[in-house]
Amino acid sequence: MTTRRTKTGRSNENELLTELFGHRFARPELLKWALTHRSLSYETNPETLPDPTSDNEQLEFIGDAVLGLIVAESLFRRFPASREGELTRLRASLVSRRNLGEVAARIELGSMMRLGRGEEQSGGRRKPALLANALEAVIAAIYLDGGLDAARTFVEEQIIEPSMPELDLALRDGDTFSGAIGDHKSALQEHLQAIGAGQPQYVLTSQSGPDHDKRFRVEVRVNDGSGGLKALAESEGSTKKQAQQAAARIAIEHLLSEQRASATIEGMG
Repeated sequence: MTTRRTKTGRSNENELLTELFGHRFARPELLKWALTHRSLSYETNPETLPDPTSDNEQLEFIGDAVLGLIVAESLFRRFPASREGELTRLRASLVSRRNLGEVAARIELGSMMRLGRGEEQSGGRRKPALLANALEAVIAAIYLDGGLDAARTFVEEQIIEPSMPELDLALRDGDTFSGAIGDHKSALQEHLQAIGAGQPQYVLTSQSGPDHDKRFRVEVRVNDGSGGLKALAESEGSTKKQAQQAAARIAIEHLLSEQRASATIEGMG
């Protein structure tokens, strides 16, 4: 989903979370709590031990459990023929710190975090670990505010659905699959190699915006079989890496869709 931005790069917190997560908080204080990093608590009360409820670490604990339950149930439902080991491997990839950090970066969760000055100056809004922790805390906040169904809707839309092409690849390739879920570039490279299409190339096609809010547009291309290159997909992001990952994800979806269509036509012949 696309977020609305003001000139400062921010929207009203509650409006932005409603638009981005599809949940309107009946208790906005839960959202504020989920977005508050402990660095802010330490700077606010440097002489005393911070109150455990003054930062989002308790919510991370709840969010981790809620996320694990939702992902396990979803994988069980989506892949009923898979064995326990396969499902365990897929779940581990989906809930990994790497994947959660990528998801949080994609939905620009960092722009909403409440950080202390020191953490802000050290680039805390872009740190994968902080982003992953905040994402778990937000899942907990949605769960506590709207229940399991509300949390499930968010997890399905933002974490599971975008990774479905890679989940299919992982099950198809079995133990030979080495790329982590969420690392769309590695998954695309492995898929192209498997079908003999060569290495993907990522080309920066445009960039726009001021220095503090850059947008990069990247196209992923592959050998067309006659010595040239053809475009597979194009996407954009706030960094080149984000744009490349997004383009790779779209390319995988496109390639798998073509494969399914081809298999259907062959089956009808």
